Amino acid sequence: MSRTAGSRAAPGRPRSEAARIAVLHAVDDMLVEQGYAAMTMKGIAERAGVGRQTVYRWWSTKAEILLEASVHDARRELATEPRARPADDLAVYLAALTAFLTVSPAGLAYRALLGEAQHDKAVRDLVRGAGLVGAATAAVLDRVRPHAPRMPAADLAAAQLTGPVIAVILETGIAMAPARLGEHVRLLLTAWGGDPDR
Repeated sequence: MSRTAGSRAAPGRPRSEAARIAVLHAVDDMLVEQGYAAMTMKGIAERAGVGRQTVYRWWSTKAEILLEASVHDARRELATEPRARPADDLAVYLAALTAFLTVSPAGLAYRALLGEAQHDKAVRDLVRGAGLVGAATAAVLDRVRPHAPRMPAADLAAAQLTGPVIAVILETGIAMAPARLGEHVRLLLTAWGGDPDR
């Protein structure tokens, strides 16, 4: 797990990697057991077996800890290998995104942060700055763009690709069926001037 822009290291003593890992594991476990709202910095410190001062020295908020716990796993889980067919490239990525949002502890953390971001500007800025889903989405769109001449600007293309998948999961808690993901890919590629069968 890597540091994020939102995490900070205080001057003075270097960060203990063992303590850092303990805190990141504690926040993952507590999210599953208690939910985001019930977590406190004090509880995280106790669960990790470190002092509260240690936690506050490295992170200002529980959102910063949760985001750091998610970033490394998200980058690994959302990175997909290029495929020969653009349709396969998009479908494999959407399957990875679906698994991330429905199965992965990092995805559960991301969903909790998205919920909190709706009414907390600091969390919204933190999530936006981390770009957890954005970087992986941009990578797959860059690979597909040469085969989709009418693909819109990157931000709109990313919203068109991931928006429906994320919305269904956030609204229902249920993943879009593979057949629906395939239909979504075909519709997008057709709209973007690509051939969904090539």
